[in-house]
Amino acid sequence: MFLNRNILKINRKAFTMLELIFVIVIMGIMGKFGVEFLAQAYNSFIFSNINNTLQSQSGTAVEFISTRLQHRIKDSAIVRNTNINQASTADDIWNLLTQSEDENATVLEWVSADIDSFRGISDSVTGVPYLPNWTGIIDVDAGNANFITSPGTDTIEVNSLISILSDGNSTINDAAIYFIGSSSQANGWGYDGALITDQNASIHPINLVAGLPTRFGSSTTVPVNFSGVEVYEYYKLAWTANAVAHNFATGELRFYYDYQPWKGENYLDDGKSFVIMENVSSFRFRSVSSLIKVQICVKSNQTNEEYSICKEKTIF
Repeated sequence: MFLNRNILKINRKAFTMLELIFVIVIMGIMGKFGVEFLAQAYNSFIFSNINNTLQSQSGTAVEFISTRLQHRIKDSAIVRNTNINQASTADDIWNLLTQSEDENATVLEWVSADIDSFRGISDSVTGVPYLPNWTGIIDVDAGNANFITSPGTDTIEVNSLISILSDGNSTINDAAIYFIGSSSQANGWGYDGALITDQNASIHPINLVAGLPTRFGSSTTVPVNFSGVEVYEYYKLAWTANAVAHNFATGELRFYYDYQPWKGENYLDDGKSFVIMENVSSFRFRSVSSLIKVQICVKSNQTNEEYSICKEKTIF
């Protein structure tokens, strides 16, 4: 027996033109805002990454410089408004104690006290911890024109540590001492490129006295001793000057060390150096009395627009 089955066909209408246009418009609007959202999220990520990088790098650079400046001989800090040349004049060099700010200055320079030897090391024989290699004290009654006596100082240990820190480039015979309380002179440190040949400058070149580790001899030539020098009770010992120089053309900020201005040396020709930071747009510094404020501004060109931040710190 055969059954007749009726096949029911249901016809569905397609989208009308109006509905199609409506869908296209809605999808277009959603797509537009979706792309803008993704672009904004990407830009936010890029700027956040750049900001974090610049914040970290500039903060590290400021801390590095401020740590070194903490151990400066305050009277020795100068600024230069030009790169050094052997024909430097007084117009090229400003003492920070007398000239608080120079908008054209690109170099900050100072003589650094030998803080590493002053902190010292533990004495394995006596068990005294952190015995300083130089004490900073002068026995004004024990010395004479030929030598200065510093009780508790060990010039042999000082010499050894200087040699290590300079990788064999300097010794205690390249060092000098500064009497705390003596007069400060911008031209009494050797910044003008002239060798200090007497003991009438702000800083006094010294050498080791063989077999007498508590004494300093004079390494000058005219005279060869401390004759006529007003000796003070307290002093600081230094074996290097430091300089921070900004090259505006390249954006490099460099640190220079291991050179002695009192020996006629300068940071460009005789110092060692390394890059503290790149892409530095400005390096500014000013003084208020004995305080120094340092500001570093850095930039990034990773986006179509320049992005920069500044960090600053005041150093006593």
